[in-house]
Amino acid sequence: MKKKILVLEKNKDILELIDIILSEEGYELDLISSDKEVFNHIKDFGPDAILLDIIHPTAEGTALCKAIKAAEDTSNIPVIVLSTHPKAEVVKEICADEVVPKPFDVSLLVSVIEQQLMIA
Repeated sequence: MKKKILVLEKNKDILELIDIILSEEGYELDLISSDKEVFNHIKDFGPDAILLDIIHPTAEGTALCKAIKAAEDTSNIPVIVLSTHPKAEVVKEICADEVVPKPFDVSLLVSVIEQQLMIA
């Protein structure tokens, strides 16, 4: 059975690139570009991992990540943050299971996803 990944990425070009990469790797994807109703997507899709675009590792920027990790029914889902922010690693201390800096190396992204799915 294919592993499911929910991808929340605001940049449509990056979203399309992730779609191509992860589909070729055999993952089933739910691609969204807005955080509106993200919990409905999580509930309906049942992802094994979540890729989450975070622009700034601020309280506002990490609110969704914290909410996912705080909710009882989603806290066990690995959250992998994608970010261009130079201090994105801070998000790992706040809520993320792993951080992949943008622009990302394709093999690194796939490797991080595989590692998180093994841990989960």
